[in-house]
Amino acid sequence: LQQLGISDWSRGRDWRATGFFNHWVTYSEVLQLIASVALGIFLALRQKKSLIGLLLLLAVVGFAFALGMTVTRASWIGFAVSALVMLMLTASRRTILIVGACAIPLVLGSVLFLQQKRSIGFFDRRDQSTSWREMVWREGFELLVSKPRHLIFGVGMDSIKGYWRQWGLFDNGRQPIGHMHSNLLQIALERGVPALIVWLILLGVYFRMLWRLIREQAEDFPRGVALGALGGTIGFFTSGLVHYNWGDSEVVTVFYFIMGLCLVVERTNQRSTESRVRV
Repeated sequence: LQQLGISDWSRGRDWRATGFFNHWVTYSEVLQLIASVALGIFLALRQKKSLIGLLLLLAVVGFAFALGMTVTRASWIGFAVSALVMLMLTASRRTILIVGACAIPLVLGSVLFLQQKRSIGFFDRRDQSTSWREMVWREGFELLVSKPRHLIFGVGMDSIKGYWRQWGLFDNGRQPIGHMHSNLLQIALERGVPALIVWLILLGVYFRMLWRLIREQAEDFPRGVALGALGGTIGFFTSGLVHYNWGDSEVVTVFYFIMGLCLVVERTNQRSTESRVRV
């Protein structure tokens, strides 16, 4: 009962929002994807001064607040990059400058909040999570290039969990056991460099489809979904440089769901084009 917080509870020093998930990184990555879609629909909306526009704006603010409470730097940066890209594609230069000026106190507040909650700077080499990442990146890269077959085929999916002792990973077990904390390195190490290239091609084809939808789609909602998916994908890739978010099933489920929505928009757009050509 005490562990469930029924009979007694207390707030830890490093409390971070997790939502209905078991970890704040999972929650923050899901929030980044959904918030990007909400922001994309809002930016694509022609009549922003409407009830729908107000609700979308409130949703974006709520998502951004929840994302801030996760205190996850990579997801913060991912969403910031996502929002910047979407603004550059839809807003005027004057609007971008105004938003940038308004974002300055928000950034400063985020740095102070991070320092208060986690007792670290935004880019702090003394942070244990940063030093741990540097360690696993070095060990993972050395394992990847140690044998030609590792470069071609990888060491095998989930082999790290079974053979980390044999390979001397995680400082020979003196550091917490985990993964490579990078989509690029994790995919290359487990599946080989060719598989990584195929994965990058997949994202590239998806990115190209979204770009075409944004340019060709005239209706607000479909264009907004494509715009939000584009920004979310860029944010997902950005945070994935230091997180293995591709290996997080909850995050990838949301990513694939958004991709499915965009595929529906793409097929609907193709059918409309074919109908106009026939007429």
